[in-house]
Amino acid sequence: MKGPNRRSERGLFESQAEKNGRTSAPLADRMRPTSLLEIVGQDHLLGKGKPLRNAIEKDQISSMIFWGPPGSGKTTLARIIATATNSRFISFSAVLSGVKEIREVTNEAEGQRRFHHRRTILFVDEIHRFNKAQQDAFLPHVESGLLILIGATTENPSFEVISPLLSRTRVFTLQPLTRDQLLVILNRALNDEERGLGKLTVELETHLLDHIAAMADGDARIALNALEMAVMTTPPGRKHVRRITLKTLEAVMQRKALLYDKNGEEHYNLISALHKSLRGGDPDAALYWLGRMLEAGEDPLYIARRMVRFASEDIGNADPQALQVAVSAMQAFNFVGLPEGNLALAQAAVYLATAPKSNALYTAYRNVQKDIQRTLSLSVPLHLRNAPTKLMKELGYGKGYKYPHDFPDHFVEENYLPKDLKGRIYYRPTNQGFEGEIRKRLDKWRKGKG
Repeated sequence: MKGPNRRSERGLFESQAEKNGRTSAPLADRMRPTSLLEIVGQDHLLGKGKPLRNAIEKDQISSMIFWGPPGSGKTTLARIIATATNSRFISFSAVLSGVKEIREVTNEAEGQRRFHHRRTILFVDEIHRFNKAQQDAFLPHVESGLLILIGATTENPSFEVISPLLSRTRVFTLQPLTRDQLLVILNRALNDEERGLGKLTVELETHLLDHIAAMADGDARIALNALEMAVMTTPPGRKHVRRITLKTLEAVMQRKALLYDKNGEEHYNLISALHKSLRGGDPDAALYWLGRMLEAGEDPLYIARRMVRFASEDIGNADPQALQVAVSAMQAFNFVGLPEGNLALAQAAVYLATAPKSNALYTAYRNVQKDIQRTLSLSVPLHLRNAPTKLMKELGYGKGYKYPHDFPDHFVEENYLPKDLKGRIYYRPTNQGFEGEIRKRLDKWRKGKG
């Protein structure tokens, strides 16, 4: 096979030369899983009984696109599919290859199918980099089944892959690896004597391994590269022990480790500081504490969730837009990821800090919870009940209900609470921001009820 831009062809077995070559390959490549059982993470796709796993095990694969962040296992999964289904595997780079190379691959695939009855899996890395003409070149061969196309992309395929090709493939979304999953991969590399670092005596405290996992931000390749560089640049000392220090890791990862423990006191101290800075109307402090957490490796979506909560708890209807801003920031981060997504969180933090504040909604709901616990299941008043049947109507369900739209200003005096809670007021809006307008409206309505 002489295509100039193709990187590899692999079938079911690896030659001894290939195995020997892997010993000098980077740790991330040596530790690449070779079977479904070795894959860490992606349980939503590869767990027992999941559609993709079933398709692989039953050898019923079709063209597909893997969409996920770097280091989440897209290439690895494509190789495992080829091995598990005894298919010919060709890796193709969208950066280096064009229509000419596509034609070469399809000609060879035709020969493999005709003379060897063997399928060809064409793995296209960064498929979003192919232009329309290049993507069009795949269409007839994907549709005919000559090529099983597996594309990999970090970009949303809905925007980057042409509709005709997208309709002929199935998109599977891969998730970034969690910190715990990265720890499994790192420990496996430290203990594996054949492919990993198991033949070396490495001393590495658990919190330092956790630091690597945190800084890798879901990318297994970054985590393994950092571990390998830290180990290989640390000279063996007494009894050939390589003692990895925090200073070494900081040098390797080019980032200073901040005092932070995702499960410890500092985690709660920092989120408390952010919350209180937002509540206190200090955008500068809010940005600082936000940055402290993000730079230390905190899960950005955890921070986003807390800001969504804050928008309702401490701002509420004083600025109803605050909740939309917080939710939009969370969605924006989900869309663009790190590091660009941090700016969306920063924008939301400044907005929340400078918005008018009110805890009236929070207080109202707390009082509702107390009354529910005290009074338990009070009956719904008859006039508020639904009456879909004749019997219910005869029993008085819905009788006497006043339809507000039939009255001036679309409002009518009515009791909507259970009898034992009649006249109870939970929501007491302040004069802050938009809540001041709500207060005027409610004061007018409540006077009528009085």
